[in-house]
Amino acid sequence: MVTTNYLVIGSGVAGLTFSVKIAEKFPERKVIIVTKANEDESNTKYAQGGVAIVLDKENDSFKKHIKDTLIAGDGLCKEDVVKMVIKEGPERLEELLLWGANFDLDAEGEFDLGKEGGHSEYRVVHHKDITGYEIERALLMRVHQLPNITILPHHFALDLITNHHIEGADPEELKCYGAYVFDQETGEISTIKANSTLLAAGGIGCVYGHTTNPVIATGDGIAMAYRAKARIKDMEFVQFHPTALYDAKGESSFLISEAVRGFGAYLRNGEGERFMLKYDDRAELASRDIVSQSIDRELKKSGASHVFLDCTHLDFQAFIKHFPNIYQKCLDNHIDIKTDWIPVVPASHYLCGGIKVSKKGKTTIDNLFACGECTRTGLHGANRLASNSLLEALVYAHNIYKYHVKHEYKSADVDIPDWNDEGTAITKEHVLIQHNLKELQALMRNYVGIVRSNQRLNRAKKRLELIHDEVEAFYKESKITSSLCELRNMINVAHLIVSQSLERKENKGGYFNIDNVKK
Repeated sequence: MVTTNYLVIGSGVAGLTFSVKIAEKFPERKVIIVTKANEDESNTKYAQGGVAIVLDKENDSFKKHIKDTLIAGDGLCKEDVVKMVIKEGPERLEELLLWGANFDLDAEGEFDLGKEGGHSEYRVVHHKDITGYEIERALLMRVHQLPNITILPHHFALDLITNHHIEGADPEELKCYGAYVFDQETGEISTIKANSTLLAAGGIGCVYGHTTNPVIATGDGIAMAYRAKARIKDMEFVQFHPTALYDAKGESSFLISEAVRGFGAYLRNGEGERFMLKYDDRAELASRDIVSQSIDRELKKSGASHVFLDCTHLDFQAFIKHFPNIYQKCLDNHIDIKTDWIPVVPASHYLCGGIKVSKKGKTTIDNLFACGECTRTGLHGANRLASNSLLEALVYAHNIYKYHVKHEYKSADVDIPDWNDEGTAITKEHVLIQHNLKELQALMRNYVGIVRSNQRLNRAKKRLELIHDEVEAFYKESKITSSLCELRNMINVAHLIVSQSLERKENKGGYFNIDNVKK
């Protein structure tokens, strides 16, 4: 058994920010970060747009950013949380700069602020079109300078350790003591006992197959917390990014940033019609939910598989300077943005709900904190405003750090049993995992997508129960593999999305059910 002061599950901006802060403050305390891929692989790395922060005090204000966030969240944001996160933005940016993150400057040496859908002003700090990658780089560099942080790459957290694992403990009392962790390279399962555990395990995009997220976004943090009986909320609010590069294979999709539409690109259907003008006065700059639903309608009407993003009228040199990565990716796919339209399709992008946390990042389980996309803080409400997510992760990581400075968590005096896998065998049935995964993803895309109905949701619920029972039986008799655990986690997440969708009787933000439309 390994013991540590702090166990952090996930190595994106949320997990790394907390780790750096707590390790700097308490050099004698140990931090262990477990991450299931390489240390730099996370949703953070793929965040292109940037961080929404009010810096231009002449044209912009906290009040305007708060208003934009509340409008996007469609009445379901927690206003006190929105105010807190937005007002703390500038201070958190200062820290990123101190840690060595670089952001684009204009000719005057001021931050070159971008504008994205739903924002009334220019306020998005960015590093070209790879902002998340740059923040991740700076944070990892700082992590490696701190001797009291250990990163364990290719380690998959299987389950949180709670009273339910401990003999003689009251199973009703919800307390976390660390996690069981699977070393993907050796196959060993170890017990990490921690005084305090932080879940920063990212999003769920892979539940849908078509996603802008990397292949690791399988909702592991949410599923672990759910099995440990933490409160999970607002799972019906899955945000679909309106413009992912269309890929006939339909695997992880490349994101064409919101900022491209902010830059002046038009959306067109197969007929060449600029259709957004029919749906919203803000046209291409309407918020994501509206753009995604509009594209969904166009596709359902025409039966086409994608629409187009037209950049041919834009300043070509300025485009390449601003979006070098996107330009190159299009060229790799034989699309020259100077003359060709970019084929795009909505893809699962971000989860607004998740593990319910307080302003201090506390979950409903003692000693368990959560931060980043796996949480539901109340900032996003029914729909996240572009570029508010990196900001949320930075602010909440800081709040969790502040709480830990004031409250020291001692090591609990409990005997934690080792992981028990008696009676299990190494599986030869990889086909079962792959088949169920494909079925799950198709089910979620077709029945639990941008536009839902009670009939489709109930069908999804029935199919899910069958997949769940088959996979659980398989799990009980098999030795652990990452793909089996990820599938099990995705089934838990899918169940939460479907059941919480069925509970919602009113359409809000990113949630649209045709049976809730007032006749």
